[in-house]
Amino acid sequence: MKHALSVTKLKKMKQDGNPISVLTAYDYPSAKLAEEAGIDVLLVGDSLGNVVLGYDTTIPVTLDDMVYHSRAVARGAANTFIVADLPFATYRLGQEATLRNAARLMQEGGVQAVKMEGGADLAEEIGTLVRSGIPVMGHIGLTPQSINQIGSYKVHGKMPEEISRLIEDAKALEKAGVFALVLELVTDQVAAQITRELSIPTIGIGAGASCDGQVLVYHDLLQYASPYRAKKFVKTYADIGTTVRQAIGEFVQEVKNRSFPLEEHSFSSGQASSSVPVYGGGSAEKKEHASR
Repeated sequence: MKHALSVTKLKKMKQDGNPISVLTAYDYPSAKLAEEAGIDVLLVGDSLGNVVLGYDTTIPVTLDDMVYHSRAVARGAANTFIVADLPFATYRLGQEATLRNAARLMQEGGVQAVKMEGGADLAEEIGTLVRSGIPVMGHIGLTPQSINQIGSYKVHGKMPEEISRLIEDAKALEKAGVFALVLELVTDQVAAQITRELSIPTIGIGAGASCDGQVLVYHDLLQYASPYRAKKFVKTYADIGTTVRQAIGEFVQEVKNRSFPLEEHSFSSGQASSSVPVYGGGSAEKKEHASR
């Protein structure tokens, strides 16, 4: 049986040169399939605002949203290390409020760690969480929660002052106690330097091949969107969107021409009584646990 990783095992993976695979997940079936495929870490990203809830940015995503989706992911991937984003305006509120929000996401969401976007300015709040037993993953470079301030989704680490700030932020976050650091849309050279200079794993997304691990959004990896917008830093491994659209189209046509349902999809009063699977997706073991 697959066993969930821990922050110490993730750090050892960096030391051993064992790349870390990370994927977002937002519901029970996607989490379960990712776990079965052998993913190392699942991230319940606030990107669910874009790819699941239909928002233009991550800013409208609430803590309630994150708790709800995290619980579903935790049910689907009980043997995988799960990180969840603290959403917009749930931190940078002072240490007590940040701790309260992070604790709720851990307790009610069932995740093993939280992720926070930002640099050295978060050091005190991160330190409070870590000292309270809450593992924190950092996130620098492009920080989508700040889109209204930074103005665009641009690559970071091109100008000398920007490079210096990224390196300083990375070191400050490591000192504050983060167990890993996401580098989003950071130039290859800067990401490689940060990866060399930190003892904690770096997880890249649009940050080149030198990072200790890579993360992609579930819907990008599977092209599960309409319309799908290609991104330079993404490799799509399957076109699920087209498959889904075609399958639903076939269903519509068979309903219209009355070729579905057939006899084998129907129940007859003359048939012997038997137990048949109808609804439910969780395992019997999890259902029993949930009823206690």
